[in-house]
Amino acid sequence: MPLTPLDIHNKEFGRRLRGYDEDEVNEFLDQVIKDYESLIRENKELQNQILALQEKLNHFANIEDTLSKTIIVAQEAADEVRNNAKKEAQLIIKEAEKNADRIINDSLAKSRKVSLEVEELKKQASIYRARFRTLVEAQLELLTQDGWDSLEASSVAAAEQLHR
Repeated sequence: MPLTPLDIHNKEFGRRLRGYDEDEVNEFLDQVIKDYESLIRENKELQNQILALQEKLNHFANIEDTLSKTIIVAQEAADEVRNNAKKEAQLIIKEAEKNADRIINDSLAKSRKVSLEVEELKKQASIYRARFRTLVEAQLELLTQDGWDSLEASSVAAAEQLHR
């Protein structure tokens, strides 16, 4: 157990003949007591400072841990947002490609349909022209036949009889 200032103060030495000067020893012991008390006080203050600094160190260590965890969480969140954005962009691209394919296929189908309709109209026009040509040729043939001359003569005679 360490000495206390009281232990030093209460210490009594045995007496001998031709021993040390008692006043000088007491004076020295008083000085030792004062220095010892000062050292004990200083030691207490330093221990208190150590405790306060340790508390601050712990506090800052907690802040550091919290900041580290926050940075990690923020990084993970940023990574997740980036990954989600990539996935969403890929989905948008796939959807756009599907729509583009659909539009192209629809356009090709409409183009084929219009092409078939044009071909059908060309066929119908060709048939119409052929029929019309046949009709016109038949009418021309009727006009060039001899029967018209006799019909014309009989119609002129009938007209003359009407006028008389």
